[in-house]
Amino acid sequence: MSTKKVLVTGGAGFIGSHLVDALLLRGHDVVVYDNLSSGRKEFLDHCMDRIEFLRRDLVTDKGLAGLLKNINHVYHVAANPDVRIGADDTWTSVEQNIMATYNLLEAMRIARPDTPPSISFTSTSTVYGNATMLPTPEDYGPLMPISQYGASKLAAEALISAFSDNFGIKASVFRFANVVGSRSTHGILFDLYHKLKKDPKRLEILGDGLQRKSYIHVSDCVEGLLHATETQTSMFEYFNLGTDDYAVIKQIPGIVIDAMGLKNVELHYTGGHKGAGWKGDVKYMSLAIDKILATGWRYRYNSIETLKKAVREIISDLEQ
Repeated sequence: MSTKKVLVTGGAGFIGSHLVDALLLRGHDVVVYDNLSSGRKEFLDHCMDRIEFLRRDLVTDKGLAGLLKNINHVYHVAANPDVRIGADDTWTSVEQNIMATYNLLEAMRIARPDTPPSISFTSTSTVYGNATMLPTPEDYGPLMPISQYGASKLAAEALISAFSDNFGIKASVFRFANVVGSRSTHGILFDLYHKLKKDPKRLEILGDGLQRKSYIHVSDCVEGLLHATETQTSMFEYFNLGTDDYAVIKQIPGIVIDAMGLKNVELHYTGGHKGAGWKGDVKYMSLAIDKILATGWRYRYNSIETLKKAVREIISDLEQ
């Protein structure tokens, strides 16, 4: 891909900040857009002199179209990232994931009606819900998400599809497996670490421990996202992005305990919601990734290797 001026929404977040790093390495002119509701400006401290940082909100920003006039490509990463809150808070995902995406697309349409910017959207494997086909391919259906988060991401996908067809916006949608690594601010590794810091003798794990899920390291995830975006030739594409294996949740506490140097920890499984961790948690998730592999991309770390690497990074982040 030739040098471009790109906008990264949610660029101060976990995945977004790693994406910013990778784009800078490719020589792109990067504008980071983040309201810092979940992102952290310190994730960008090392590169603030090489980016343009805008603290603005996609839901309320009236100047989006003006900003997008000189943008070649948008990486839309901004979202409410917490899947679990949907059981109690049904509005945040609607506002931060659906309305924010609509406002962005509408601004893209208005900014340059004849040659709108292209877009890559970070969606989620949770759009598949409790899929009956594992590994799950991109053309699986019907899609029946079981969380507010998954539902809102699916709605955003649909908006992007419609805007792409109606207004000539080149677009790609990426359905991520569980992404882990440095700068994590939530997720199972982050949670287990904090629980063990509070009580190093007893660890509570949500669910029955039999859940099976794919995990991808954030570095592999970002490289897959960029590679597929850079090689895409069609106007609209969906890609699953993850590994072609999985980890059983019961394997994860030991990985965290070993990395923290602890011994004789009593494990307690809550049983959760129908064996899953919470309402809206997909118990079994494994993605068919043949489509993105066909582009020439390969992941470096399988699920277990990813978890081991990520927990070391998270411990380093939190204890430095």
